[in-house]
Amino acid sequence: MILALSARLGLGQASVSQTVIVSGVAARPRLRPCRCRVNRMALLPAPRALRALGRDGWLLFVARSARMLAYGSLAVVLVLYLQSAGMSGDRVGRLLTFTLLGDTAISLWLTTRADRWGRRRTLVVGAALMALAGIAFIATSDFVVLLAAATIGVISPSGNEVGPFLSIEQAALSQTLTDSERTEVFAWYNLAGSVATAVGALAGGWLCHVAEINGATGAAVYRPVIIGYGGIGVLLAAMFCFLSPATEIVTAENTSRSGTFLGLHRSRSLVVMLAALFALDAFGGGFILQSLIAAWFHTRFHVDPALLGTIFFCANLLAAASALSAAALAKRFGLLNTMVFTHLPSNVLLILVPLMPNLPLAIGVLLVRFSISQMDVPTRQSYTMAVVHPDERSAAAGITAVARSIGASLSPYLAMLLLAQQATLSMPFFLAGGIKIVYDLWLLWAFARVEPPNTDSRQANHPTSSSTG
Repeated sequence: MILALSARLGLGQASVSQTVIVSGVAARPRLRPCRCRVNRMALLPAPRALRALGRDGWLLFVARSARMLAYGSLAVVLVLYLQSAGMSGDRVGRLLTFTLLGDTAISLWLTTRADRWGRRRTLVVGAALMALAGIAFIATSDFVVLLAAATIGVISPSGNEVGPFLSIEQAALSQTLTDSERTEVFAWYNLAGSVATAVGALAGGWLCHVAEINGATGAAVYRPVIIGYGGIGVLLAAMFCFLSPATEIVTAENTSRSGTFLGLHRSRSLVVMLAALFALDAFGGGFILQSLIAAWFHTRFHVDPALLGTIFFCANLLAAASALSAAALAKRFGLLNTMVFTHLPSNVLLILVPLMPNLPLAIGVLLVRFSISQMDVPTRQSYTMAVVHPDERSAAAGITAVARSIGASLSPYLAMLLLAQQATLSMPFFLAGGIKIVYDLWLLWAFARVEPPNTDSRQANHPTSSSTG
């Protein structure tokens, strides 16, 4: 990032330092405000990319913000809510694992049928499942019922995207954007989600604090957040009904192509490799879900919900800023390099969090980690859309998202077992950081020769690659 900023500023200074000769006299160089402003903002994607969005695009942005608000609020309190309802660490771990496995199955089922059923209808179904899961968690604390609701419904214990929403929305946005616009719009799309997650974390923590002040105890402290989660699911179902028919674009080639597997044909081997690598990354990430990090801070430093909400509010705001920087870095260094070389240092910082001797230092390292943790997200999404055939984008987004969900679903149970013992309390951070570093190096090795197209034409152009990795 520093090299990119220096190079950009260097170019700006060179252009300003040239003197202007007027009648044989060297005139004083005059700074041009617009040029300097562009240089100062060199690491941020140009907001002009958002002008490519129509009414549907803005509706999807608002829907993502509302959804991530709900996910962010739930992630801070979910584990604490389940524990206060009388569940053991073993049962909480199982419920989290089945939650992510269920989200995976639902996502795969819905995303591979979205173009046939209709994208609007599929999004409405996903929102309804989110609302039903929230209602079930409000209505009962019975483990069997909650396990069934978590498996069939849409619950996010991580503060990250779950369900079919992201894959379908990415495909809908990509089909109307150029390659350069896509990465920038995805950066703003992720910014909207990160800011909403941050606000949700803050709101969730303080809602619980207010409930405690008003005399609530046990699970009742966290119940207002669960009610809000279910309510936002209902709101999303209503919002998706207003998407226009333009989101239902399905070509004759797409519906009649033979020899496909889950919607893939010529990009099959490439998507399978990406999916495997993304699953490995998500497996590492499953050890440090935001709800698990919150539980670690609560156990290690006895942090209350209000402070937890504030911590994750700041963390997600920093993550939002890091996502914005990704588009400009990708233009200069390439999508793959941006993915890998911003992700590596964030994983080293993750390993350092539990090594800090006190709460302020632990929070500080965590916040620094979040400040660069999301640069790989819009670039990863854009890279996936770029290297596959246009009529495979919905399937590719869905399959790679499902692979991430599968990977993430396998580790929370192990993380809860580790958090239950004082001797292994910090192991989730070490495992997550180490696994993610392996992913970064493997990704760089496997896809170094796979070049996404560099074109300003609309997405009808077919991407090519020199290798499938």
